Amino acid sequence: MASYADREAFIPYRRADIIQICIEDGRLAPEQIPLFQDFCTILSAYYHVQSQKLLETLKDAFTPFNPDIDTRIRNNPTAEVQQQMEQQLVQAFEKVLKQANYTPLSSDDLQGAFASESLITLKTSVDFDDYEHVIFYFRGDNYTTATVKKWGFKKVEIEIDNLERVALLLKFKDSDHFLARKHKIEELSFTPGKMYIYLYKNVPRSDLEILFPNVKVRMNWKDRLLFIVPALVAASQLLIKIVPSLLIIAGVIALVTLGTDAAAWFSVDQRTMSNVLPVLITALTIGMTLGGFAFKQYTSYKHKRLQFLKRVTDTLFFKNLVTNAGVLYTLIDAAEEEECKEIILVYYHLLIAEQGLSREALDNAIEQWMETRLDARIDFDIGKTLRNLEALQAPIGPVQSDGNAGMTHVALLQTDTQGIHRVLPLSEANAVMDYIWDNIFQYTSPTLDELLSDSR
Repeated sequence: MASYADREAFIPYRRADIIQICIEDGRLAPEQIPLFQDFCTILSAYYHVQSQKLLETLKDAFTPFNPDIDTRIRNNPTAEVQQQMEQQLVQAFEKVLKQANYTPLSSDDLQGAFASESLITLKTSVDFDDYEHVIFYFRGDNYTTATVKKWGFKKVEIEIDNLERVALLLKFKDSDHFLARKHKIEELSFTPGKMYIYLYKNVPRSDLEILFPNVKVRMNWKDRLLFIVPALVAASQLLIKIVPSLLIIAGVIALVTLGTDAAAWFSVDQRTMSNVLPVLITALTIGMTLGGFAFKQYTSYKHKRLQFLKRVTDTLFFKNLVTNAGVLYTLIDAAEEEECKEIILVYYHLLIAEQGLSREALDNAIEQWMETRLDARIDFDIGKTLRNLEALQAPIGPVQSDGNAGMTHVALLQTDTQGIHRVLPLSEANAVMDYIWDNIFQYTSPTLDELLSDSR
């Protein structure tokens, strides 16, 4: 069973497309096609119900942390209960992301991304101490090219590592943390103690820091040198020219402002003044030139800072897909799609394999099929999918008075002692799925006929 460092488990086709391509593959008999479609339909319906249960859990846990909530909270949770809800939300959120085949990005990975040079060369920093939780996942990693200027004039083409989807959950610390750091709460761009959940598209890995609300922008080393060095050179030139003539300069000022009597104290007359003026003019010219260059570099930095802020605005506006509670709905749908596609692919490939397949052979068959049929190179998550498929089962045998006693269960996936996997034929598989669907909700009550007869 091959493992690929440059592939993801994400299946880049819709569930409906996968079903249709399986049918178009030509391996199913004509009479099997409607049964296969029925299997996919009831499987999708079952996973939709299961996903809704998880969505309700996420929504309930997110309520006290939602900065956009527009409904009233009937009973505010205690600090202990709120902490439990926070942990429940974080765990459920990561579970959904993994089901949707997102990949986690660790703190070390984030720091590495921050250290890489962005398209706009500014120094940025993010204070992770402001957060209680930082959960960062991505899905889809590709490379694009862009043309940028180096040293202000040379155009070069660079390769950009681009993340197609980025999911981010941030839990800020409470107000006490920010008050202790002398921050004014009303001036913050976020609400302390709340959670912010984002979903972005097409974000360069080198620009990940702009997704954090507390990002700060500073000059990089090149901007600082270009700003400070000219200022120091200008100051040194002025000092070299002026220090030996400080008394003369003071006398010139006295001559101009107070007259010849005051200038006599400094031994300065019209002739001395005519000799020192060229020195002053030269020194001032050098100072103004270098000072002007320093000012130009400062305005260049300010321009780059505005470019960076515009990039932040563009990212937050054009690349933001959904925010906060909306992210939960979107990710639940994505997880539902992924798990259904995975089960459909495994069931289909075992269905058309008359002798069954080992775990490794099945994994390779699906990956090869995806690459050949759809030009999609994936690292299929065979372990998770086999567990999900095996969990779909129904009891068989006589019904006993004490419920399931004396009954056995049959699963969609069968595995023999040699590790060979097989699946139930379509008619039996649909019977199992029909039983599962009928028993999603267990409600023991009189039948409708019994209720109607009692009312008579």
